[in-house]
Amino acid sequence: MRISSLLVVYLVFAPPVLAEGLPELGDTAQQAFTPQMERRVGESIMRDIQLHDPAYDDDPEATEYLNALGNRLVSNSQDARQDFEFFLVKDATLNAFALPGGYIGVHTGTIVSAQSESELAAVLAHEIAHVTQHHMARMVSKEGQLSAAMLASMALAILARNSQLGSAAAAIGQAGAITAQIGFTREFEREADRIGFPILEKSGFDVRAMPEFFLRMQKVGRLYENNAPAYLRTHPVTTERIADAQNRIQGLPYKQTPDSLSFQLVRAKLRAGQGNARDALALMEGDLRDRKFSNETAARFGLAAALLRAKEPVRAAAELAPLLKSGEHPMFAGLAARIEEAKGDTKGAVAVLKQALVRYPNNRALNYEYIEALQRLGQNRAAAPLLEEQLKNFPRDARLYTLQAKTYAALGKRLLQHKAQAEAYVLQGSLPAAIEQLQFAQKSGDGDFYQLSSVEARLRELRAQLLQEKNEKK
Repeated sequence: MRISSLLVVYLVFAPPVLAEGLPELGDTAQQAFTPQMERRVGESIMRDIQLHDPAYDDDPEATEYLNALGNRLVSNSQDARQDFEFFLVKDATLNAFALPGGYIGVHTGTIVSAQSESELAAVLAHEIAHVTQHHMARMVSKEGQLSAAMLASMALAILARNSQLGSAAAAIGQAGAITAQIGFTREFEREADRIGFPILEKSGFDVRAMPEFFLRMQKVGRLYENNAPAYLRTHPVTTERIADAQNRIQGLPYKQTPDSLSFQLVRAKLRAGQGNARDALALMEGDLRDRKFSNETAARFGLAAALLRAKEPVRAAAELAPLLKSGEHPMFAGLAARIEEAKGDTKGAVAVLKQALVRYPNNRALNYEYIEALQRLGQNRAAAPLLEEQLKNFPRDARLYTLQAKTYAALGKRLLQHKAQAEAYVLQGSLPAAIEQLQFAQKSGDGDFYQLSSVEARLRELRAQLLQEKNEKK
């Protein structure tokens, strides 16, 4: 059972008690949830997913693509100022879900199953609309139970990633309430379609992808009958929704929208990563042999990724070589570096990544791999300035702070090591752990006056923040 299932069981068993980490929002019986309240609840759930859910997928290449696509859509939404974070769930089923505050999860199976980038964009536009219309907070308001626990429970029960949530709720006598809430969410499905449609159109995607996706999912649902895929359980596709989507495209001029290479490559990579390694390799080889692909470059990239996964790096390198010559995408260099690592040539991986970063200096995935390769070679003095530069560009990246802490530890800079680790913990939502790291930094004995002053100032700031959060829970 995943962490989301455990959290829902906890919340339903003990509704007066908030799960640890969920903010107490006070007596909100007479007021609506604010966007700030929603964000705090979403952050709390997101921390649980990141720290405890094995299905959480932090693949940097796929995540960077997903956020680029999502933010393109958000920029054309009704509330472009809303902060969004798109993340992957390693699950071959087709599903996507929105948490309070702008966190949107997408199953890897959704990207693999999408027949076009416009279809994937249609799914994201729909989820973005759920957030901008504050659907979950409105559901809780309708129930008359305005609490952080209720909002978190609703988020996890209605937008469940798997059937375990539904069965867990039913097992403890909550089937009736959950069923009623799901029925209410169907009203919002139509609204999310209506709001999502112009987001899709303004972002330059093929709006016909929305009804086409619905029709395909309806056919899939009929095949599965009572064992429908997760997306159909949480986002029921009705004839009325299909008709509404078809009516919206009437009279619109036909606009062919080609898929981006990034979509094709990410889709191929995720496809190569599904199921058994040998089965995935056979599938990718068969597609190329039978020419069952929409983009040959992506198909060959996927085969190279499958070969690497099957522990055949030499064949993978040969398959990737023609693509590398074109140099038209950073994912080619990333895969090439991983192949060199698999061959035991870390220096070769560093050379590939160093060359690629000349062309793509701010690509996070390449920088992660380059810095980690330098660390494996013991070249931490070279890694340190790279980390400082990346943190200027991405100051809220916990992974970069963790890598920085590792580099400072290798260089014997204990104060800076603990200071960097503290910032990683702050971004992961663990203030007590961050404060402990800063206390270690104070006692390290190797910092100068300015570094110690910075640590002390940050320590005061975090202690005040922790005290404020404790007071809010009283």
